[in-house]
Amino acid sequence: MENIEPLYDKKLQCPICSANFTSKKVRSKFIKVNTYDTDFCPVYEEGSINGLLYNVFVCPDCGYSYSEDFSKYFPPPTKENIQEKIQSHWTPHNFSQERTIPAALQTYKLAAYVASLKKEKHIVIAGLHLRTAWLYRMINKIEKEQRFMKMAIEEYSQSYSNEDYKGTQVSDVRILYLLGELSRRTNQYDEAIKYFSMVIERRKRSIETKLIEMALERYHEMKESKKQDKCN
Repeated sequence: MENIEPLYDKKLQCPICSANFTSKKVRSKFIKVNTYDTDFCPVYEEGSINGLLYNVFVCPDCGYSYSEDFSKYFPPPTKENIQEKIQSHWTPHNFSQERTIPAALQTYKLAAYVASLKKEKHIVIAGLHLRTAWLYRMINKIEKEQRFMKMAIEEYSQSYSNEDYKGTQVSDVRILYLLGELSRRTNQYDEAIKYFSMVIERRKRSIETKLIEMALERYHEMKESKKQDKCN
């Protein structure tokens, strides 16, 4: 019987330099999640493959870094900007093998930089920053985790204001919940209560009942905590 490996090589062609390359992807049956943190960060079973490590593709020839969430469209003159800012300074580097968390962090930061040059949607950049924060959480780098959560808040806020999440799998309720939870985790409690309240206000017209329940739980926890602080 054939022994199936957890990782396989996905064949890709770089949209910038047209080089053919491969990048590791994880077969879904090998990703085993025990639970999720309240901001949806996966907590993997011991010995499970960390699926977060392989979300970003990096062209080894020119450094163009992207995920499956990137659009195929390049607004003018973004291709030229990427070639000038990244390709012309790139030292060939191969991220196509098994990755460690430090290597994956490099790929997310590269992808976020590319996304800003490419003028990707705020919702895409927010997702990159959030996953970067999760990886820092996994190695207990608290200050860096906080920094990237704050960067994610900024991008999610822009996405919500500009409604550039429309047409993606992310709903307004999910964005508002994440804005509340990330604000809570970065000690911006008034902002957190504001966003959780906005989620709760949508309970009669939203089908995302789990998110509403989670927002209610966080909201009541924070209100209770505020009461106790006042008593003390």
